[in-house]
Amino acid sequence: MSKQPLLSAPTANDVKSPRARGHSAMDFKTATTGVAAKAMRNELNRMINEVENPKAKKVFDAEMQSFFILFNRYLAEKAKGEKIVWDKCIAAGPDLIKPYAELKKSVNPTLLDKLVVLKLNGGLGTSMGMGGAPKSAIEVREGMTFLDLCVRQIEHLNEEFNVNVPFILMNSFNTDGETQRIIQKYANHNIQILTFNQSRFPRVGRETLLPVPRSPVSDKSMWYPPGHGDIYDALSNSGLLDQLIAAGKEYIFVSNVDNLGAVVDLNIYQHMIDSQAEFIMELTDKTKADVKGGTLVQYEGNVRLLEVAQVPSEHIEDFKSIKKFNTFNTNNLWMNLKAIKRVMENDELLLDIIVNNKIADSGEAVIQLETAVGAAIKHFRGAHGVNVPRSRFLPVKSTSDLLLITSDLYTLEHGTLVMNPARMFGQTPVIKLGDSFKKIANFQKRFRTVPNILELDHLTVAGDVWFGRNITLRGTVIIVATDNARIDLPDGSILENKLVSGNISIIDH
Repeated sequence: MSKQPLLSAPTANDVKSPRARGHSAMDFKTATTGVAAKAMRNELNRMINEVENPKAKKVFDAEMQSFFILFNRYLAEKAKGEKIVWDKCIAAGPDLIKPYAELKKSVNPTLLDKLVVLKLNGGLGTSMGMGGAPKSAIEVREGMTFLDLCVRQIEHLNEEFNVNVPFILMNSFNTDGETQRIIQKYANHNIQILTFNQSRFPRVGRETLLPVPRSPVSDKSMWYPPGHGDIYDALSNSGLLDQLIAAGKEYIFVSNVDNLGAVVDLNIYQHMIDSQAEFIMELTDKTKADVKGGTLVQYEGNVRLLEVAQVPSEHIEDFKSIKKFNTFNTNNLWMNLKAIKRVMENDELLLDIIVNNKIADSGEAVIQLETAVGAAIKHFRGAHGVNVPRSRFLPVKSTSDLLLITSDLYTLEHGTLVMNPARMFGQTPVIKLGDSFKKIANFQKRFRTVPNILELDHLTVAGDVWFGRNITLRGTVIIVATDNARIDLPDGSILENKLVSGNISIIDH
């Protein structure tokens, strides 16, 4: 199918004026809270007035309006001391979480023309030693980056079913510039790529409750992207939401760009259409590695995403219990675009606020007010979860994950990772690499080639360890180089249920 221009990427001209939200009925308990809100409003207005370019001013004004609404809610909730009532959190039952295996397998691929795919692309690869580069630019398989794989997936979908599914990236001010340069190479591909930016919010001094930046052009370390829950404001304010609806698009599939398992699934898409659900969240079975993942609960009769940060400290262990909450949110989300527009226009969106405490480069204690995209599930009709296979959750958060997805455990088909059929067990092995492997450059130096791990159950590596070529790891393998020791595993080594320590001291484990 030839690629037809469907939409244009939103520009500053498309940015809507700040949404005229009605003020929440905020019952400030102290004069201090009211003073803080007024002082914040004055500071934001002062910065807005410093922007001379009309288009830039419109964008900045919209962002500061959204921020002030969030800040006001934070003050009100803090004054009231509102918290989750644990006894009201009831684990979601089968009426709220449908098993994937029970979804109807009969699908109509032509309906894909009503779908758009959006990847959350606001994060940097800092934790893996990539400096200021977007995480999506990390090479993860056969010389291909996260973005390369995503583009290949959508391009294959368009070609296979002769449809036009646009690919959208929600960037942040940290990732937009580099991402714009990268996506130029896809100009001749059978895919339409659109981008927009999530908001840029000011960090807030924990003691002063005032914005850390003093000017709209203050150093970017004083600003932050406010979490992926900002997608609703950013999508609406950019004008892209209206463009998509006008182009006949009805559904959007949202996921993290670093989740290599988050591909378009026709069964889930068809289920959403048939069930007329406005919001579907993909969850998967919880393991010991996922005990902090958010989960769906019934709360005061409504479906709600419960995050660990919201749980009272005395109930953290209850929250982590696999017996009580046996699934967690993958952040693969399916939504109805017109329903998003309705929720925004009716001023219904009240996402749970996540307070992220940080220490700024200056040493000042600051807070970042953030929201999560999945928290909006409570605002949509017919919203529910689908318990999906673990294969739909393949995040790459560390080099331990990178070892997994670059290994022979997976093969690559049209940009999609598929588990090697030679793997005898459905579950992936647990891999824990030490600090010496934390950065990608060190990871690549310490593995001459990626080991064969088809029969691996568990791998722990700590200390100064170096892997030769064509190494095979089976069962449980623990390799520990103690202080001032170095372990070099020779080419062709086969380690099965072994503990390796010191200088190649191999004993049965």
